[in-house]
Amino acid sequence: MAAQLTTFLKHLWLDADDVARLVTTPVLRTLTERVASSEQRHSGQIRICIEASLPMSYLRRVGRERSLTEVIRERALMMFGKLGVWDTAHNNGVLIYVLLAEHAIEVIADRGMALHISPAQWKDLVSQMGEDFKTRSYQDGLTRAIDFVSSELLRLFPRPPDDGLTHDRSHPNELPDAPVLI
Repeated sequence: MAAQLTTFLKHLWLDADDVARLVTTPVLRTLTERVASSEQRHSGQIRICIEASLPMSYLRRVGRERSLTEVIRERALMMFGKLGVWDTAHNNGVLIYVLLAEHAIEVIADRGMALHISPAQWKDLVSQMGEDFKTRSYQDGLTRAIDFVSSELLRLFPRPPDDGLTHDRSHPNELPDAPVLI
């Protein structure tokens, strides 16, 4: 019961202002540019969502119904849907979800991408990001994630070269490039 109370209070304490202090405007700009640059080379879509704390409706599920880890995964999956990452033309969107209150990281890949990347590879990425986050190097951890996802998307879903004769509109930027801060 004490652990649940601690979790509850931690989530009440943090809010979007805490996210903004950690992910400053210059960092946000850099991450946005990195995602945009990446998406010029492949047909995938990358979204980053950084959330300070879980909403009360999710916190109520912790304990009796589900573990905190399960609830965090549910929230990441919900954000995957809410942000439209599941609905890309080639089913190759990837959400990088960070929950600051728990120092939790979830990477959710749509079915087109998930078929090609093993759970161990995602786990390694999350572990490396976690090491960066422990030293408060959020930009480094998120850049590492963007770079890994980008390299895999480029390998699996490269954009066809522009022949200079036609403008390729078959791979528009389907989702905003800027991280979502909640």
